[in-house]
Amino acid sequence: MQSRRSFIYVGVFSFFINMLFLTPSIYMLQVYDRVVASRSESTLVMLTVIVAVLFAVMAILEFVRSRILARISTRMDVEMQSRVVDVMFRHALHNPRNASIEPLNDLNSVRNFVSSNGTFAFFDAPWFPIYIAIMFMFHPWFGWFGLISGVIILILGILVDHSTKPLLQASHGKGMQSRLLLERSLRNAEVATALGVKDGIFRRWQTNHNESLHWQAQASDKAGLLSNMSKSLRMFLQSLILGVGAYLVIQMEMSGGMMIAGSILLGRALAPLDSLVGAWKGFSSARQSWDRLNQLLAAFPDQPARMALPAPQGKLDVSHLTVVPPGSRAPVLHNITFALRPGESLAIIGPSGSGKSSLVRAVLGLWPQASGEVRLDNADMRHWDRAQLSKHIGYLPQDVELFDGTVAENIARFGEVDAQKVLEAADLAGVHELILQLPNAYETLIGPSGGALSGGQRQRIGLARALYDSPTLVVLDEPNSNLDDLGEAALYRALEILKERNTTVLIISHRPGILKLVDRILVMVGGTVAMFGDRQQVLAKMAQKTTQLPTREANTK
Repeated sequence: MQSRRSFIYVGVFSFFINMLFLTPSIYMLQVYDRVVASRSESTLVMLTVIVAVLFAVMAILEFVRSRILARISTRMDVEMQSRVVDVMFRHALHNPRNASIEPLNDLNSVRNFVSSNGTFAFFDAPWFPIYIAIMFMFHPWFGWFGLISGVIILILGILVDHSTKPLLQASHGKGMQSRLLLERSLRNAEVATALGVKDGIFRRWQTNHNESLHWQAQASDKAGLLSNMSKSLRMFLQSLILGVGAYLVIQMEMSGGMMIAGSILLGRALAPLDSLVGAWKGFSSARQSWDRLNQLLAAFPDQPARMALPAPQGKLDVSHLTVVPPGSRAPVLHNITFALRPGESLAIIGPSGSGKSSLVRAVLGLWPQASGEVRLDNADMRHWDRAQLSKHIGYLPQDVELFDGTVAENIARFGEVDAQKVLEAADLAGVHELILQLPNAYETLIGPSGGALSGGQRQRIGLARALYDSPTLVVLDEPNSNLDDLGEAALYRALEILKERNTTVLIISHRPGILKLVDRILVMVGGTVAMFGDRQQVLAKMAQKTTQLPTREANTK
């Protein structure tokens, strides 16, 4: 709403600016038809002073107009950046392979165009009919000449749009593919270097990048050709109208002042149209960026504000849950049902690919539910406010990612760093002494993917982050995959303390030692629940199946 009001102000300033653009024409008309004829020096001086004042006012108005547009572009960025970043994260959850910062680049493209000189042409171009009407007042030939000239310039602008739009779209598509490829490859730089696939990745990136440059160059060539044609044509038409005016003066159908004033008016009438042609490539690129932003925002509408719910106690109910991974059509979880009371711990086990990590992603609300329900304290996960819910959940993913910032900021989840809570989480995860050995202890800066930290160090700091601020529900996906004996002992101690605190815990692990610390076990096979129940009952059933297996094989033989 504020930006719309500001654009109205720009339109008002453009009205007065274009009114003042009539000053040169009127000045030349008065000089040639009045001053030269009367040879009055005082009239010339007075006219010149008035014109100087009017030009000064016009300069001030243009400055103010440009400042308003600059403020509009800045406000647009500030108002939209939070929404765009939110949608980027939601898009990354639904389409992880296509996750990128491209929407922010699109927002920057729109912002840069709004604050550029090309935007002025859109406010000045509507004055074309007014200038042409004045030229008709001078002489019909002048009016028709200006009108036909404007139509020719507009046709060139339309040709620019139609000829460059598909090329710019192709360039953007290939450019995005190349950037995504490189971004994903850089996250696995060690593997790429060790296995010698770097050169192959570079060749694939170079192919996409070169295609993007090819389409970009073709668009620039066509836009440049038509833009130069428009500029040269405008200069030719401005000169040609002087010839038309000279003929009319010879025929005694207009004065010399009208001839000069008409030429100036034609130049002013065609200038914004010519600017439109020159700026059309930028406008077309900004329009495509705006269209992509609108499509993305429409695909992920703004989530309504959720009413704050009471802090959960940790009761978890999963009922007939079926999940289809983002970007896929085949479900990986089928009719999953289980329930946990507050403070109970559950081990989720099963062979690789059985859907264990998919289950915890669905429980956390990171993956959408095709059918069924996940409820925390009887409230559907989809009905919780995400910001409120995240304060009560601790999550340690299988592949631990630490973010750019200090150790303390990572543990505090990049909120306000509460030193007491950070120390408590680090102590609970058994990582306090390890952090103290880092170069700057808790103020040690961590780079991308954990910087120089080992896998075990990242996992233990990630565990501290999951335990920060005493969450009600803690989900640990392979929490001991990179831990040594000391780290695993610290993990077991943390699980015992969480049990004492009545924290509900879900653990995925392939190591049997951790099973003795849980209350229940859920066995998954092929995306379904094979067994679920108390730890002793499930272990007994598993042991029974193991002992029966040789007998069944012998009977088969």
